[in-house]
Amino acid sequence: MSDNASHDSFFALHHGLPRQGPGSDATTRRLIALSGTLPERPRVLDLGCGPGRSALLLAAEAGAEVTAVDLHEPFLAELRRSAADRGLDGSIRTHRADMGALPFPDGSFDLVWAESSAYAIGFDRALAEWRRLLAPGGTLVLTECVWTTGEPGPAARAFWEQHYPLRTVAELSSAAIGAGYHVVGGFLQPEGDWAEYYGPLAAHADAADTAVPGMAEAVAGARAEIAMRREHSSEYGYAGFVLRPADPRWRTRPETAEDASAVRPLVAAAFGSEAEADLVDALRRDPDAWLPGLSYVAEAPDGSIAAHALITRCLVDGAPAAALAPVAVAPAYQRTGAGKAVVRAVLDAARLRGESLVLVLGHPEYYPKFGFVRASEYGIKPGFEVPDESMMALVLDESVPVPPGTIAYPAAFGV
Repeated sequence: MSDNASHDSFFALHHGLPRQGPGSDATTRRLIALSGTLPERPRVLDLGCGPGRSALLLAAEAGAEVTAVDLHEPFLAELRRSAADRGLDGSIRTHRADMGALPFPDGSFDLVWAESSAYAIGFDRALAEWRRLLAPGGTLVLTECVWTTGEPGPAARAFWEQHYPLRTVAELSSAAIGAGYHVVGGFLQPEGDWAEYYGPLAAHADAADTAVPGMAEAVAGARAEIAMRREHSSEYGYAGFVLRPADPRWRTRPETAEDASAVRPLVAAAFGSEAEADLVDALRRDPDAWLPGLSYVAEAPDGSIAAHALITRCLVDGAPAAALAPVAVAPAYQRTGAGKAVVRAVLDAARLRGESLVLVLGHPEYYPKFGFVRASEYGIKPGFEVPDESMMALVLDESVPVPPGTIAYPAAFGV
């Protein structure tokens, strides 16, 4: 059997499917929401677009100007027809290209989008090569197959070692942070996303003419993949990642012992009193509150400390959580991005440390930029009266149930 026959049969089997990997309109909408505030007419690059389910939704609901890229021309032709049928042909243009050799200028897009397609060149290569395409403040959104257990069984491991090496969400998050991104948000996709892909694919396999050269092998491969998922769904899944390049103006890092003497006057100056500086010192002395590696600083260009952010242990009805407080920026560097940089960095560090829930009492127009929502949405409340919109929560790991209840802060907070 020729390689052409295998190629042609694979695409014949997949032609006409609504999507070419696990996903759903609900997942696409959730990824859009996690991307934060977008320009009125965001420029989106949809890579490995397939028949364009995501591209159509981005154009229709996010008002995006979408450049949809795929190597398979029949997918692009299908997308053009669908866009015309919906009156979106002015918002979507197709481009036949290899996602590993993209012809677009640097800084061309507000969103680079890749649902179920980054595997074609690999997660790490995608992070490295697609970053240049993002405009300042731009966002990379992709979905990737992941291990959902630390010890996958031999059958699942053997299957994926043959097809595509999987990593856990934590390992991929670490890779993204190491590549110079912040993890804005992420989640494990629901089981229904697999059904939206495998249901139509199974129907195509049942209806396929296996007498066509290469089709029997294509059908067998599809059925083996579907069977693997059915039998080992607890071991792997698909996850969405929303990533944003770190601000290159600020070097962020964990606080060192030598930094403490500089952090104290910075915090006092930022708040205009010694109270918050005393709070930081008291938290340092509390072994039940202090979380090693979660006191972060942002350096100014001259090497001085421009901003500081601290995360310490708190409890929600006895269950461990983390409190972001205080966040301080030296007066000379306020409204320059230093605060955002250090907050994103300490949240990344908390994610990698395995923290699942971060709480903050702060400005309701500021912290939602990092993904925080009202804590009351999870049934969480402080033990004192504050405006509901000011007590916020950020879930870092959705595999851990969010505990409802009352927040207990370390004694140093005095509440």
